[in-house]
Amino acid sequence: MFEFINDEDERGQVGIGTLIVFIAMVLVAAIAAGVLINTAGFLQSKGQATGEEASAQVSNRINVVSAYGNVTNENVDEVSLVVRQAAGADNINLSKTTIQWIGPDKAKTLTYNGSADAGNFTTNQVKGENNPVLVDQSDRLEVIIDANAVTSNLEAGDEVQLTITTQYGSKTTYWANVPESLKDKNAVKL
Repeated sequence: MFEFINDEDERGQVGIGTLIVFIAMVLVAAIAAGVLINTAGFLQSKGQATGEEASAQVSNRINVVSAYGNVTNENVDEVSLVVRQAAGADNINLSKTTIQWIGPDKAKTLTYNGSADAGNFTTNQVKGENNPVLVDQSDRLEVIIDANAVTSNLEAGDEVQLTITTQYGSKTTYWANVPESLKDKNAVKL
């Protein structure tokens, strides 16, 4: 089973062969460890970036403080939302925000512009100094949407779903419900 080598010259060659195999195994193990360390580093940085992005989507939201509509000829012709940062949110730039309008007869995505028209909304500063950016939780901006430019008529009893998506990808949904009667009113709470 075991062969005994008595010749001194042949014994050295067996030792060198074993040493070469050992060095090869160490090199293969070192290369494999390097690949594993590289992969772990890549996955860690990717996971950290994903975590930061997910955290921003959750925390960088807008809260709707109040909503009202201007009434003309028993139709709501303008929708106004007063908004602020949610707790823990970073600066939110409303010029990079979109609003999805769904209802009662049309769906449309609105973007920021200096004026509220068919595909746009605009903002007015209520409290703070950085229109159209919410910098502090005490800042308030009024988001103005021309309802007549978006839909044919927003009448008594109609309902509109407004989904506000910030530049971070976080979404806030607000349901604007028009009261059942608009007779003799100039403005109504939505």
